Amino acid sequence: MSTSEVSPVASRTGGPSYRVVNDWSIQVATVNGSGSQTANSVLMRSIFQMGVPVSGKNLFPSNIAGLPTWFTIRANKNGWIGRKKEIDFLIAMNPETAREDVLKLQEGAAVVYDEPLKLNELRSDLHFYPVPFDKIVAPVCPDAKLRKLVKNIIYDGVVAHLLGIDLEEMRKALYKQFGARKAKAAELNWNAILAGKKFAEENLEKKDPFSVERMDETKGKIIIDGNAAAALGCVFAGCTVVTWYPITPSSSLVESTIGYFKRLRIDKATGKASFAVVQAEDELAAVGMVIGASWAGARAMTSTSGPGISLMAEFVGLGYYAEIPAVIFDVQRVGPSTGLPTRTMQGDLLSTALLSHGDTRHPMFFPSSPAECFTMAGDAFDFAEQFQTPVFVMTDLDLGMNNWMADPFEYPTAPLNRGKVLTAEDLDKVAEFARYRDVDGDGVPYRTLPGTAHPKAAYFTRGSGHNDKAAYTEREDDYVNNVDRLSRKFETMRSWVPQPEVLVNEKAKIGIICCGTSRYAVEESRDQIMREYGIETSYLRLKAYPFTSALLDFINQHDRVYIVEQNRDAQLMALMRLEFPVDALAKLRSIKYYGGMPLDARTVTTDFVTQEGL
Repeated sequence: MSTSEVSPVASRTGGPSYRVVNDWSIQVATVNGSGSQTANSVLMRSIFQMGVPVSGKNLFPSNIAGLPTWFTIRANKNGWIGRKKEIDFLIAMNPETAREDVLKLQEGAAVVYDEPLKLNELRSDLHFYPVPFDKIVAPVCPDAKLRKLVKNIIYDGVVAHLLGIDLEEMRKALYKQFGARKAKAAELNWNAILAGKKFAEENLEKKDPFSVERMDETKGKIIIDGNAAAALGCVFAGCTVVTWYPITPSSSLVESTIGYFKRLRIDKATGKASFAVVQAEDELAAVGMVIGASWAGARAMTSTSGPGISLMAEFVGLGYYAEIPAVIFDVQRVGPSTGLPTRTMQGDLLSTALLSHGDTRHPMFFPSSPAECFTMAGDAFDFAEQFQTPVFVMTDLDLGMNNWMADPFEYPTAPLNRGKVLTAEDLDKVAEFARYRDVDGDGVPYRTLPGTAHPKAAYFTRGSGHNDKAAYTEREDDYVNNVDRLSRKFETMRSWVPQPEVLVNEKAKIGIICCGTSRYAVEESRDQIMREYGIETSYLRLKAYPFTSALLDFINQHDRVYIVEQNRDAQLMALMRLEFPVDALAKLRSIKYYGGMPLDARTVTTDFVTQEGL
């Protein structure tokens, strides 16, 4: 257990002689479809409203209701909100997993459990709190059919008593969850919370050390998931066309976008919508529609996961060679269709960077927070049009579907960057328009949009071999010139992609590199490595591919550099091996995790210590 904040208290019989305040994790083990989502959200938000930094992570099955599901809440006074490997406080409601869940706990953990499970018989080194949930819920909810949905929220009241959660904050969280339209449901659940708290006050003696105290670290912040943040970013970026095929864990990104469209993109006077959403027959069709809409001048996007990315290969190649903007969100999950669709991973980096046939290289953005999901959505649309190419925004299930704290997003004020688009007035000033000619030496040609009223505007859009005037050709020199120009364009991108976050410690001989949600584990691991082993490290978080010069500079500044990523084959390092010199590559070490759970700091620290021989 964590004892980073320990203070003495008066010891009761069997009670704690110290306290662990605002530094613990709760795991709720329930059954999918039992109404636990509401209870878990209310519990997490109550702690958040008390000013304590929190994060919430849902581990759920990929098929049907009735299977085990876990929800983890981490509270940490220092702001560490990545997953904590150890569970300090277990709420065991699922008979199927209760025994295993209890046996995994470290000594000193607390367990609230459904009394008939008799979990206290399994171990003597834990703090057990038996609760007769069925007896408590019966008088609260006369309708037997509703009891299984109301039963779970009773543990909110029990935990509120044991941890010291302000009941008024729990009431606010509950009514926020249900909203004004579900006042009766909110009242029923509130009575269940009160019943749970009353039972705990009268029957449970506090034995564990864990507690909550008010802080002021969450004032002004919001709780949001990355998919909703990305959706809002797309709306503010001027996206008007969304095409998709549902796939976990990306579906909620488009669903959220649709919700924002209906709120913000329908004229209140006429009822006319200024957007189009199409659910395609598959992911290949979806990205094809995005390319078509983008070619016509719209800002268009789609959202998918690894299996969908694979299906999109052919059309993405068309977008690359025909040089058409497109924005594609890849909310990464474990493995292909036979993998774990409800687990998280960073396993699409290498395949996406080189997606399609022949020589292709695609830019990728790596957001690590809801705020960056919001801002990078806008950046991706600008970048796609500036460089006339598909752009991939690489999130993952952990970021996309889980709960994160964030500051309110800043309203975008910069004008949209439509890139090198020639108007009729522009065409009057040029002697000749050649669609694929490198006029400026940066590899990026000029384009016109369909419907431009000028005799010079028209051209054929070809994904096959073409010369700089877009005329079909199979000449060797035309093809080589074209792909060399595309390579030159990719090099130009290095100066325009989001720059990495770099923290160089002049005393450090070791550097650590990561991207995306790995940042939370790495940032906390660096703190552990310093406190426990006295080793100082530098830090670089990549925000995009192609890599910038800052990455190679960082590697050259250190004796050893660890690349932390969430996949088996060190895909991020593999991309570096494609372009860095041998002396730089010799410094690289790999820390990998690919079990499907969000990466935790202790896993990174343990691997680092092992490789360092400490």
